[in-house]
Amino acid sequence: MPFRSILLSLLSLPAPVLAEPVSFNRDIRPIMSDTCFHCHGFDPKSREAGLRLDVREDAIKPTSEGTIGIVPGHPEKSSIIQRLFDEEDPMPPKKSHKTLTAEQKELFRRWVAEGAVYEKHWAFAPIKKPEAPAGFTGKPAIDAFIQAQLHAKKLTPSPEAPKAKLLRRLSFDLIGLPPSLEEIAAFEQDTSPKAYEAQVERLLASKHYGERWGRWWLDQARYADSNGYSVDAPRQIWKFRDWVIDALNQDMPFDQFTVEQLAGDLLPKATESQRIATGFHRNTQINEEGGIDKEQFRIESVFDRVATTGTVWLGLTIGCAQCHDHKFDPIEHKEYYQFFAFLNSQEEPVMKISDPRMDVTGMTKELKGIESQLKTMVQERGGEIGQWEKEMTAAIRGKLSARIKKILAKPVAKRSLSEQLEIFSLIAEPGEDLLVLNERRKELDAKLSKGTTTLVMKELATPRLTNIFIKGDFTRPDAAVTPGTPKVLPALRSPQGHQPNRLDLARWIMSPENPLTARVIVNRVWQQYFGRGIVETENDFGSQGTPPSHPELLDWLASEFMAQKWSLKAMHRLIVTSHTYKQSSDNRPELIKQDPGNYLLARQTRLRLDGELVRDACLSASGLLSPKMGGAPVYPPIPDGVMGQGQVKRVWTVSQGEDRYRRSLYTFIYRASPPPWLTVFDTPEGITTCTRRLRSNTPLQSLTLLNDQGFLEFAIALEKIIRKDGLEVAFCRCTSRLPKPDELSLLKTLDPLNAARVLLNLDETVTRE
Repeated sequence: MPFRSILLSLLSLPAPVLAEPVSFNRDIRPIMSDTCFHCHGFDPKSREAGLRLDVREDAIKPTSEGTIGIVPGHPEKSSIIQRLFDEEDPMPPKKSHKTLTAEQKELFRRWVAEGAVYEKHWAFAPIKKPEAPAGFTGKPAIDAFIQAQLHAKKLTPSPEAPKAKLLRRLSFDLIGLPPSLEEIAAFEQDTSPKAYEAQVERLLASKHYGERWGRWWLDQARYADSNGYSVDAPRQIWKFRDWVIDALNQDMPFDQFTVEQLAGDLLPKATESQRIATGFHRNTQINEEGGIDKEQFRIESVFDRVATTGTVWLGLTIGCAQCHDHKFDPIEHKEYYQFFAFLNSQEEPVMKISDPRMDVTGMTKELKGIESQLKTMVQERGGEIGQWEKEMTAAIRGKLSARIKKILAKPVAKRSLSEQLEIFSLIAEPGEDLLVLNERRKELDAKLSKGTTTLVMKELATPRLTNIFIKGDFTRPDAAVTPGTPKVLPALRSPQGHQPNRLDLARWIMSPENPLTARVIVNRVWQQYFGRGIVETENDFGSQGTPPSHPELLDWLASEFMAQKWSLKAMHRLIVTSHTYKQSSDNRPELIKQDPGNYLLARQTRLRLDGELVRDACLSASGLLSPKMGGAPVYPPIPDGVMGQGQVKRVWTVSQGEDRYRRSLYTFIYRASPPPWLTVFDTPEGITTCTRRLRSNTPLQSLTLLNDQGFLEFAIALEKIIRKDGLEVAFCRCTSRLPKPDELSLLKTLDPLNAARVLLNLDETVTRE
């Protein structure tokens, strides 16, 4: 490229870009990730010309073509710089349909001229707690980090939102329900300095907190109530859902929360609760179609567990290495199967859950003792049965039940204890020790057999052999591997006396030395409050992900999360008490111009409620909401024909009484045919992990709020409130504010039922400001 053209392109660049030092992680890596790494990255099979650009030592070596990609300090000798500015044969090539701007090319040239200094990818670097920027107010330090960036852009934060709007926001965010009229009035009248903090503590202590944040976690656990695939039969795993709610309400430390879900069964003297927690990885689909290869679908479940674990806790696309070395991140094909080995050696049992009011241990011990006694007695009196059978006439045999005839047809040695006792019941005298003991046996057995079941994980006594699968095909096994973790992350501590297992993996994931988990989780918590994470690609902290908008704040939060002993409630408290959270969501002209996407957070974000909360808000406004918690799923009304959409037509018996009006979290979810009022509001399907919900805006949402049978029931209930207490009260129940005169006048032109339908359909009703 002629020097004059280069000079003109440089002169056209904004002065601040030329003046600011070039950072590899901030300026160069994102461009390389988007345009270079596919052909010049980690995967040697797809690497062209022998040029690797993600590692400095390789980038400065001669390539197979005899050129040197990067000559530190000498852009004029660096082949990548020559190709970047070559209009005839540019890099990236024209066929890639990717081009660099003049500004990006100059950043590359300056970076090489400054010595081509590489930096470790920010997500893999150890977490170090940064100091809050000096000169900025903020307690917690969140505000100082946010305001420092705003100041650099000559912007100011927004003022605090009005009290009623702020309480509505806080209530939806912490418990997923709108505040009552009495709660709003009390907060507005409370002029004490700690009035807001008192509301935070009240909501964090609410039992509904676990329901709100339980749904956040169940999305990531890909929870649903059916097996998926085309048969999509119902399953019973709601005990896991209740475990999540209870654990969050107790503020179980997140490291323990993680360990129990990934490996609760391997803990010393594992409790029933800890075994229930392992349902996290039983949320995979189960294929019940005829003629399938069961081993194929067992392995498909393990593939899902590997990808889910990598996404949920590490924020890495580990699943991309299933068929080959990762194209962009330093995760080898072999390392994928070493990780796979942790999750490849489990049974998948159904666990019976006992009634907590029963002394299960004592009853089980008593039952075993009685069965032992009965076996001895049956053996001692076996001759009586033989004699009875020998003397039995045809007439007597003809009067016996089909069940007894079937038992008598078996050889004596093959009759079970229960079958032998059934025979004895015919010949024994009323009141004998034997009959009394048998009645107690049946009573204990019946009590212990009652109750629900749930799906859990259980480690095999002998680990399965794990092989690398060529191109991810389970029919093409290659070399065997043992459990291990990617080398790019801190090493797994070798356990004493056994091959590393899920418990070792869980502890490695939650190790303070692991640079990913704390960052990933606080980022997802932040995302719930602002609609976007500090790292926008919340499921990808690798080189293809977006760099953090506020890197120091992310590490400060991650450090604080660990310092607070992994308390999620402590993180919620930090965020919701910051001015950044409490500020108004109203847009401003200068923000529309400089930061239309609100990445700098000079204001709060308006967010449409999650699908479950849309219905819960309407239930609350109508006065129908049941506060009942936990238990088996419920079946609120759905449109006719929904359950006939799948391969198997399922029965949907609509719940009656308060179960009809319970929170949407408790609704039974078929993966193949979920309730339409959830689907239309973008709820996840429960097939793969969901770390961020999408928010669409379609006419079907409005039509659902107006016409769905369930929402019509809410409108009828709200109509009664209008007739009893007036439109103003009904309006406030829906929006947490009084109507303006013109709004009230318009509503009065409608009959009460249609006014109620309109109120439930307001954008403000289903939006968190």
